[in-house]
Amino acid sequence: MKPIETTDRANEVKAHPVRTAFTLDKGPGRYRIGLIALASDYVSERDFMNMRPSDEVAVYVSRVLNTNPCTVENLRRMAPKLTDAVSLILPDGRLDAVAYSCTSGTVAIGYEAIAASFHAVRPGIPVATPITAGLAALAGFGARKVAVLTPYVDDVNGPIVRYIEEHGPEVVALTSFLFADDNDMAGIAPEVIYEAAIEADRPEADALFISCTAIRAAEVIERIEQTLGKPVVSANQALCWQALRAAGYREPVPGYGRLLQMPHQPTARQ
Repeated sequence: MKPIETTDRANEVKAHPVRTAFTLDKGPGRYRIGLIALASDYVSERDFMNMRPSDEVAVYVSRVLNTNPCTVENLRRMAPKLTDAVSLILPDGRLDAVAYSCTSGTVAIGYEAIAASFHAVRPGIPVATPITAGLAALAGFGARKVAVLTPYVDDVNGPIVRYIEEHGPEVVALTSFLFADDNDMAGIAPEVIYEAAIEADRPEADALFISCTAIRAAEVIERIEQTLGKPVVSANQALCWQALRAAGYREPVPGYGRLLQMPHQPTARQ
């Protein structure tokens, strides 16, 4: 196909106006969620699209630069970049909620700082994060004691456990793959996550929390729950649940554990 010539003749071209009567609708997505994924994230966007209940829910993704290895220091380096990442999502369009897809990053940076970064360009929008969503989910299940499974090294595990215990239930056991690189975390097969979850559980735990949005836990949650006979909350599952509820979607979503079908529906913190 030839390029359009930039000649006087080209400048004289006039299109026929569309004569079909029409009015503009509000665009795609009755419920619109902005998703901030890490540059190295293989999983969050895929999980959100898989858990998306219908075409009424639209997910719009931006990415934020992060640095491996996954340490508290490196996680904090994301903070100055968050506002720019959010600003790239439909800058002149409507969003109903924004989800920041990093559990350890939320703990390292702080929920309030993340929300303030997003509100700089999206004032007042509900902000969902994996750790706050996970704690809301565990509270909804009435969990007072939890077992925790992570992929992190202990530099990151320590703040995660402290955050959970300061804002929610007692952690009765911590089990980890002890990886420092997001690429390794993404390489943990769902079947391995299933086996590790069974290993991580404890009889005294009311629920199991699987931390980190970089691992493929969501697709095996129902199997884990069936085996353990108790609620299982994963980072991406909880983040999607809270973002959906904050955006106004209220219907149960089958296939991803009890949480997405739970009638108790707290919204994201603002």
